[in-house]
Amino acid sequence: MKAKNKNLMTLEVFKEKNYGKRGTKKRDELESGYENFKIGVLLQEARLQKGLTQEELAEKVGTTKSYISKIENNIKEARLSTLHKIVELGLGGHLNLSIKI
Repeated sequence: MKAKNKNLMTLEVFKEKNYGKRGTKKRDELESGYENFKIGVLLQEARLQKGLTQEELAEKVGTTKSYISKIENNIKEARLSTLHKIVELGLGGHLNLSIKI
């Protein structure tokens, strides 16, 4: 039987230990960065699922391959109106947003 590694911790414990509790500036910046990263990954997955290159998606939306790449790689944040165009015009999908309080 293997011994348990006592240095293991949950992601939530790790974030609290290294970035503070939810609501602190450092933690909020971490969470915000994650959301932007997640949007880029979701767009990339959808683009690949549709069999489109970044260049093809950019042409459909009226932007550049470089801009699509920057969004997918979390280098640039997309404006909501641009995100809407990418999802609906470029990918033929529907953008759903929600607000949690």
